[in-house]
Amino acid sequence: MKLPRRNALLTAPALLAAATAQPALAAQPPVGRQVASLYRTKVGEIEVTAVSDGSIALPPAVFGEANQPEARRILAENFLPTEGPVPLALNTFLVNAGGKLSLIDTGSGHALGPTMGQAPVNLAAQGVTPAMIDSVVLTHMHRDHAGGLCDREGRALYPTSELVIPEVEAAFWFDEANINRVPQGSRGGFAYAKQVEAAYRGRIRRVPGGREVHPGITSMDAFGHTPGHTIYRIASGPAQLLIFGDMVHFPALQTRHPDWGIAFDVDAQAAVATRRRVFDMAAADRLLVAGMHMDFPGLGHIRRDAAGYHLIQAPWRPFL
Repeated sequence: MKLPRRNALLTAPALLAAATAQPALAAQPPVGRQVASLYRTKVGEIEVTAVSDGSIALPPAVFGEANQPEARRILAENFLPTEGPVPLALNTFLVNAGGKLSLIDTGSGHALGPTMGQAPVNLAAQGVTPAMIDSVVLTHMHRDHAGGLCDREGRALYPTSELVIPEVEAAFWFDEANINRVPQGSRGGFAYAKQVEAAYRGRIRRVPGGREVHPGITSMDAFGHTPGHTIYRIASGPAQLLIFGDMVHFPALQTRHPDWGIAFDVDAQAAVATRRRVFDMAAADRLLVAGMHMDFPGLGHIRRDAAGYHLIQAPWRPFL
């Protein structure tokens, strides 16, 4: 068959393109990692940035063997692993208030393996260096919250920052006479506390409950998980945010069962009573809460009804 000259001219470029075409290639190989884990929210005139430190996996057995059948049922309901360890998030919060830049908790540093200790990288991604942070403010001294204070040689990683520690918490961990009062797995915290005390000597401020740390940041006693465990109310005008530390570790489990303590609790009964009190306050006052172990960015609300407590994740907002 002979094509008309016009059709041949029109078809020739297409035939040439088909003959020389190469298989489509991906522009680049898969990246294999997330972008910087940062999320900002406004509390009145205060800017709060959630900064992820990463995650670690813990077995549900930390809530006690008797609770395992119920724990597996709830985990399955929430599409979480029912066998083996369950991912546990860890967040820190950068608060820009009253002309001060405060980091609430440091993350774990080098203490808990390669999937943790990401807070410094994420801070650097937004241009924040340790020298820019006026105060490091601790909820408590457990290594996943304070492990980023010192390097492996015991040197301060925030060499110019003030270190704010709850008064009762500092008194407990800086005194090795208390070592037998904590679970076996937490006893290494006393040696680390000595490192911290030496590295930040002259820059440590002990703060009692109910005291304004900086304008807009007020400490609140929440004892039990550790003897001086403290939460922080961030307030600007009528807007409030409750940074509530370790009120929950696995939110899916402990909002359904606030009476479930965790193996790391120093005083399990006090921890349960505190959790109920804080949940009730957050629900009654409709407070936005920020949890160190809530899935990133760790923001939500506590609702209470006849069935108990429920954590409602705050929606992601693209604009402040």
